[in-house]
Amino acid sequence: MIASLLAATLLAAAPVSPLNVVKNGNAAVQKAANAPGATVQSLASVVESFVDFEELAKRALGEKAWTGLTAAQRKEFTDTMTGLLRASYAQKAIGQAKADVKYGKESVQGTEATVDTQLTVKTDQVPVDYKLYKASAKADWRIYDVITDEVSLVDTYSGQFKKILSTKGFDGLLTTLKSKRAQLEKENANTSAASVNESAAGASGAAPQAK
Repeated sequence: MIASLLAATLLAAAPVSPLNVVKNGNAAVQKAANAPGATVQSLASVVESFVDFEELAKRALGEKAWTGLTAAQRKEFTDTMTGLLRASYAQKAIGQAKADVKYGKESVQGTEATVDTQLTVKTDQVPVDYKLYKASAKADWRIYDVITDEVSLVDTYSGQFKKILSTKGFDGLLTTLKSKRAQLEKENANTSAASVNESAAGASGAAPQAK
């Protein structure tokens, strides 16, 4: 009895592998997307449980730009980007919820990991790789980047950010992101998961243009 209880305790405390984080995340999205009355907003909260939008935003901005911000600017930027990413990522997740997912290899190097998958939507096959990290050795694995058909979400945003920063500065970038966030959230307010599934069956993980 004691041995079985100890084994159960150890299993419960065992960290979830990067591969299982991705599998569990996809399963949660599929379940939520197929629930009666599911909306993009309801899916966003599910996605946020396994995707670290703040880390994605920080990496997209870049270390040099990030270190040059004040604490208040960092908070405003991450809050704005988190809202934007929740809205856009949820749309993509719903669009891919009915896809057939084939899981490939898991690669782990210290606190960074990659999980390879392949989505089949109708007759299209799309490679989708997930990048994960953990803040410390004992922390949970969290997704911070999605690479769809060799296009990275972090790299896409990073390129857009650099262009805007060079012409409009940080304040201009923040204004642009706030506008895009408001637009997406308005679009998603009453959008059902079913309608997104119909219109985004072939959606990729590309970032919306921050222009």
